[in-house]
Amino acid sequence: MTKTRLAAFALLGVGFAWGASFVLMKDAIAQQPYLDFLAVRFSIAAMVMIAIRPKLALNFQAGDIKYGLAIGVVLAFGFITQTIGLDLTSASTSGFLTGLYVILTPILAWLFLKQKINLRVGLGAILALIGIGVLSGAANDVEFQTGQLWLIGCAFLYAIHILLLSKHGKGRDSYRFTMLQLTAVAIICWGFALADGYQGPPNAGVWFAVLFTAIFSSVLAFWVQTWAQGFLDPARVALLITSEVVFSAVIAVVVGQEVATWAMLIGGSLLLTAMLIVEWPSKKNQILLEPKLHE
Repeated sequence: MTKTRLAAFALLGVGFAWGASFVLMKDAIAQQPYLDFLAVRFSIAAMVMIAIRPKLALNFQAGDIKYGLAIGVVLAFGFITQTIGLDLTSASTSGFLTGLYVILTPILAWLFLKQKINLRVGLGAILALIGIGVLSGAANDVEFQTGQLWLIGCAFLYAIHILLLSKHGKGRDSYRFTMLQLTAVAIICWGFALADGYQGPPNAGVWFAVLFTAIFSSVLAFWVQTWAQGFLDPARVALLITSEVVFSAVIAVVVGQEVATWAMLIGGSLLLTAMLIVEWPSKKNQILLEPKLHE
């Protein structure tokens, strides 16, 4: 098996880990306050990265702390809004709507960085809006609609995070820069968690979700992604990782957390098609769109 093919399969594994995290967190945050969950998750993730490669992680260069922590704050609120949305909606809906960052990233790049939007991006945005409409039409109560708004806000924050990384992350060690961002997420979440009284994971099931998302969905997933990018172009990396939205829906149905519906299948298919249209590899050099550090 060539390294390119191995890298492609490895990125599908990353998509599976991020998709599974939606399902695991759905049950976990029903038993532990979501900010407390995130505080523990990202504290463990940052400490694991430091423990594995302490010299590299702590060998700060000029600008690392300033930009790493600042970008980490944006990432923190991305995770917070995503988790609030997950608490108010289904795991599959959370996965689909969070994935809209692949549509929003080039749109924001056009608005603020003056980068042109090509035909594929325009078509993808239209399909995405239709997909959201189908999912919204399946809502049964106001809470579901509110959850969707939180998740769309999350997608915007993830898009901003990607743009900031593309501007301030170049030339920096990705491992150390990642550790700083995870540390910022942990600090922000601890601030909110302690404000209303911290509650630890109540049982082994929640601890499993914490450890899985900390180690597999945060540390190892990013590590694999960084390695794979040495063999695959950015557009293909993003395309493969977008599989997380499919995995989140499939796993939720398989474990009995949700029941497959036509609205889920049609709306999700439209959103996934939109993402594939935008991210399908091309010969032109587009803005860096691959996801960083999310779920």
